[in-house]
Amino acid sequence: MTSILPKEVQAGLDEARKRDLKRRSRLRVVAGDEIYPILRFWSDGFALDAEQVAHLRGLVDIFDGSRHLYQSLIIASEVEHGELICVMKRSTMAHDSVPLDYVRDENAPVGYLPRN
Repeated sequence: MTSILPKEVQAGLDEARKRDLKRRSRLRVVAGDEIYPILRFWSDGFALDAEQVAHLRGLVDIFDGSRHLYQSLIIASEVEHGELICVMKRSTMAHDSVPLDYVRDENAPVGYLPRN
């Protein structure tokens, strides 16, 4: 059975779905000084609300609340069904510490005591 809804009702349902996705998602994209909530996220891209941003390219940071998750390079974005679909060329995990350029010995002391 198929049902055809009036355009106003369908627009209201779509708006409610977007609002629900924004509330549930803690993921955010930071592009320069702008911050946009992520509606959906997958391995090589994500979706934003097309009403908030018309086009997005370049290097962005992805956060889960206040925790920095990824630094990503967006190569393409297009609007589909009211969502801006962004495709990532690369996505690098963010680390809390700087990577070492040497091998740390497992048995090395954590710190040294000063001589008196």
